[in-house]
Amino acid sequence: MNILQINSSARPVQNGEGSFSTRLAAELVQRLRVAEPDSTLQVRDLVQHPHPALDEEALQALFTPAEQRSPAQAERAALDQALIEQVQAADVLVLGVPMINFGIPAQLKHWIDAIAKAGVTFRYTAQGPVGLLQGKKVYVVTARGGIHRDQPADTMVPYLRTMLAFLGITDVEFIYAEGLNMGPEAQANGLAQARAQIEQLTQPALTQ
Repeated sequence: MNILQINSSARPVQNGEGSFSTRLAAELVQRLRVAEPDSTLQVRDLVQHPHPALDEEALQALFTPAEQRSPAQAERAALDQALIEQVQAADVLVLGVPMINFGIPAQLKHWIDAIAKAGVTFRYTAQGPVGLLQGKKVYVVTARGGIHRDQPADTMVPYLRTMLAFLGITDVEFIYAEGLNMGPEAQANGLAQARAQIEQLTQPALTQ
C-alpha cells in the first residue's frame, strides 16, 4: 500500500505542537501503517514546498505541445506532472485540511489545480466527464476553529467531495476536529472526537 500524505496548514508542527490538521493526519497515517507494515509513505507539505498558482504563464506552458515548449515552459509543466505521478502512484491519500475563511487553504487549491489535468486524471466523453484516478481511498482530516459540520457555512466538504469525485475518487472519509478556538474544553473535546473517529475508521484494518 502506497500512502500519500498532503499537509496544507500554514502552521508547522514542532515538538508535538502546531497544526492540528497535520498532527491528526499523521496520527491517522501511523495507524494505517501499523495495519500495513510494508506500506510506503510520501509526505508533501504544500506550505514548506508551495506549488505555483495556475496563472496565464502556467496555462501557456500546459497547453503548448510538449515538443514545442520553451525550457521555462517545460520546467513549469514538469512541476504539475510530478504531483500527478505522485497521486497516480498512491493507493491511499490522507489530506490535512484546516478550514480557512470557510474554505480550503490556497496552497491546497493550487495542488488540486495541478493534478486536475484533462486526458490524464479526467476526460470528457459524450456522456460527461470521467475521472481517471479510480480505486483510491482518501481520508480528509479537517480542523476548524468553530463548529461547521453539516452547516451551510461549510463549503469545503462539498467542494472536496465534488472535486475528488470528478477525478474518479469516491471512497472518501472526512474526519472532523471542530471547536478548536472555542476554549480549552471545546478544543479538548474536538480533538478527542477526531481521534475517536480516526480510531473507528482504521479499526477494521487493524483487526484484519
